[in-house]
Amino acid sequence: MVATLTALGLGIGSPAPSALTLPPVPTGVYAPRPQDWGLGSQLPGLFGSLPGALGCANCPTTGWPVCFPFARPCIPPERPPGTKPGPPTDGHTLVWSDEFSAPLAPGARWVADRTSAYEFGNHNPKDDKLDWLNPANVGVADGIATFTARPGTHLLENGRRSWDTGLLTTEGSTEGFRVRTGDYVETRVQMSTGLGAWPALWTWKDSGNEVDSFEYHPDHPAMLELSNRVGSTYRYHTDPAAVAPGRWVTIGTRYGQDSVDWYLNGVRIHADRKGVTPTWSSYLILNLSVGAGRYHPAPPTGAPIEFKVDYVKVWR
Repeated sequence: MVATLTALGLGIGSPAPSALTLPPVPTGVYAPRPQDWGLGSQLPGLFGSLPGALGCANCPTTGWPVCFPFARPCIPPERPPGTKPGPPTDGHTLVWSDEFSAPLAPGARWVADRTSAYEFGNHNPKDDKLDWLNPANVGVADGIATFTARPGTHLLENGRRSWDTGLLTTEGSTEGFRVRTGDYVETRVQMSTGLGAWPALWTWKDSGNEVDSFEYHPDHPAMLELSNRVGSTYRYHTDPAAVAPGRWVTIGTRYGQDSVDWYLNGVRIHADRKGVTPTWSSYLILNLSVGAGRYHPAPPTGAPIEFKVDYVKVWR
């Protein structure tokens, strides 16, 4: 690779790769995927996208090539960790919230037995999920909503045995609440511990309009997956100091027209600079999926898996 880049006149020099020392990846910063770097125009047709300085090594937490031994670690200079403003609630009004202080009223605020995001309404095996939605698998006690997944009795279309699990969505409810452009949503959750768990807070409407406040998989214990499918952007944010199985974290998302911004424990961790459309709106989905093993490990045993939620709030 060094020889190739030198031949192109890019001024890399000729140090042997074995002699190069990789700078450490800072704790608490995301690791971009290669296709997100967006500097491919400087190397048309060669590697598609590369960071601003050249040379390559893999990030130890994600495996993606994100750091360059001749230059900087994989942290954009405009987003140093721990220096971004807090959640954008000042000057905004709390317009919707659920602190799970009372039993769920089926169909009033949330719907628990179906979602249009699932191909078959209550299950969705093509998305590598073993889910079979069962309202009984979401319980409320002491101000906490607990989603529980257990091996089920249904056979999925792919021949796999389902897991009964819980999902809450505002789609189809009496309130019919939708978040919209400019809103800020926040939730406090306890990360699942069991392999196969796939908890998330996300949005869905009209076969899309998806923005994922987070997705989490315990096989990557310190990582949150953040994505804006409207703007075709995503990030893996890794922070061992804040994110771990069994740990409570606060996660927020602002659905801005110019940028969707994500917050972790009160600090902005990512701004995608893509945003959503001015007329965007979507239903909230809070759920515990169970992975089938294509992207992340399936549950190794039949032990129940849990996901706990303290609240969901929306400011406008």
